[in-house]
Amino acid sequence: MSDENAIRDIANTYFDALYNGDADLFAAIFHPAATLFCFADAAPVIMGVEDYLAVVRGRASPASRNDPRQDEIVQVEVPTPTTAHLRVREIFLPKQFTDELTLAKTPDGWRIVSKVWHYALIENK
Repeated sequence: MSDENAIRDIANTYFDALYNGDADLFAAIFHPAATLFCFADAAPVIMGVEDYLAVVRGRASPASRNDPRQDEIVQVEVPTPTTAHLRVREIFLPKQFTDELTLAKTPDGWRIVSKVWHYALIENK
């Protein structure tokens, strides 16, 4: 499998984990030392992956609410044999997120080492 295909598989696992609220799936694709950042609000969010997994475990998933699923891979870049960038968009009502994921090729395969996200509120129509 090419590196780009492996990274696209990670993106699809990421979307499945998000929609289903599956912390174990997230744990499989994030490096244990990954850090997550959001600067969309007045108080920035900066957390390690274990804290993020706890958030996922503690909230209702879009699937449990029968929310529509909308996700897309916007861009995949593999500039070196050991680094990659993945830009994705998804809906987690009432927000649409754009996530910038940095990946590293580890002995266990590609893993997300950082996530920086921004969101916009979706207007009700």
